Order: sequence, then structure tokens, then C-alpha cells
Amino acid sequence: MYDFSNKTVIVTGGTKGVGLGVTRAFLKAGATVYICGRRAPEETIEVDGNVARFIAADVRKPEETQAIVDQAVRETGHLDVLINNAGGSPPVNAADAPVKLTEAIIRLNLIGPMIFAQQAHAAMRNNVGGGVIVNIASVSGVRPSPGTAAYGAAKAGLINVSRSLAQEWGVDRVRVNAIIAGLIRTEAAEDHYGGQAGIALIEESLPMRRMAVPEDIANACLFLAADSSQYISGAALEVYGAGEPPSFLKLAEQAAALAQKP
Repeated sequence: MYDFSNKTVIVTGGTKGVGLGVTRAFLKAGATVYICGRRAPEETIEVDGNVARFIAADVRKPEETQAIVDQAVRETGHLDVLINNAGGSPPVNAADAPVKLTEAIIRLNLIGPMIFAQQAHAAMRNNVGGGVIVNIASVSGVRPSPGTAAYGAAKAGLINVSRSLAQEWGVDRVRVNAIIAGLIRTEAAEDHYGGQAGIALIEESLPMRRMAVPEDIANACLFLAADSSQYISGAALEVYGAGEPPSFLKLAEQAAALAQKP
């Protein structure tokens, strides 16, 4: 559906999980794709002979993200798309969270993407057609996030940053959007959601009876980055299969069932 030939794309955290799905989608669409992470992938990432170019980098370090932009522009002549995907957080009780951990979570999920966006904008505003930045946010940023409060706060900030930058940079033809991603089934899902049994229970509770998969987020990235979406900027696209039903509905259903038992 999409043709990104002659487009240069950077995907942070593009070696695994959602990032890998996004990387493969842009490779399939013909883009030149640069991926970054702290560790190189075990195998070359390629689709139909189109190989992703890996650069070792920590997205929390501005000098390393600037080096990615510089290399991409030096080698291809332009930067067209940035997918700010890298992020995450370990579970931690807010009352016990060390200050350094809280700061690290916010730097990874908010400050790093914001600075990378600034660096990408500096390159994109020189393009005739501008450029596109897509920030991968989370439902944790639009509802309570117990156990990952700093992460939820950072993702809420990322959604706001996306809308603010879209207004500031519209004159430069640089579009900025966010994706509010729901629960996603990746290779790390079993550890995160309590194994296959936990995943099955969660999926049964969701409206579409399944979690998202990386391809769902990748398809949204393609849509937002495409030239055909040139008037979509400042959006927060919800990719979460109709969302998570309020827990009280299930509890009420269970209570009603118990009341009917003899």
C-alpha cells in the first residue's frame, strides 16, 4: 500500500519488539532504514534484500542521537521520518522508587525522544517536503498507571509534546504525531503479563479478544508517515482495539452471576 522508496527513516529501538515490526514494515515499503539500540541485533534485519543499518546508541544521550541523524543525512542526503519507539519501564512501587530510577525512566521515555525530535527537525526543515516524526506513546499516558507511575507520566508528556511540536513546526512542514499504543504481544509479553495463562485472561477481557501485535503499530506508523497523510499533524492515534473495558463491569457481571446461584 505504501511506497517509501527514496525515503530515509530512523527507528529507535528498532531491533526487537514493536520497533522490529516497524523496521520491517518500512523496509518492505522500500525505505532506507537506520535502527539504533544499545546492542546490535543477533541477525541482520532485512526484507526482500533491503537491509536495516544498525547504529549503536543510547537514546538518552543527545550526542549519540545526533550522530545517528548526522550519519543518515551524510549517507543519504536527507532524513524524512523519525519513529521514536524506544522506551519502557520496570514495575516499581512509586513509594519505593529510587530517584535515579525515576529520572532514568523519564529521560528514556520523554526527554530522549523530545531531544531526538529536535535534532531530526533541524535536518527535516531543509527538505522540500519537510518530514514526519511519530512518537510511540501508550495507554499508560491517558489512564492511571499504577506500578509504573513515572512511565505513565512520561508517556502523557510525550503526547503533549507531540501536539505542541506539531504546532511549532507546522510552518517548517514537519509533521509530528503520537500513537497511543495499547497492550502489545511481543516476545517479552509472557514475562510482562504472567505467562500464557495471564495473556489468555487479559485477551479474553479485551473487546477484540486479542492484544495488539507489532504489525498493528507498524501499520499505524506507515499511515502517519505517508505523503497521503500530509494534513495529519498533532494527532494522537489510538491503536488499542477499542481500549480496556472498565474493571467494574466485569466485577458487576461476576457479582450478578454469584447472586443467581442457589
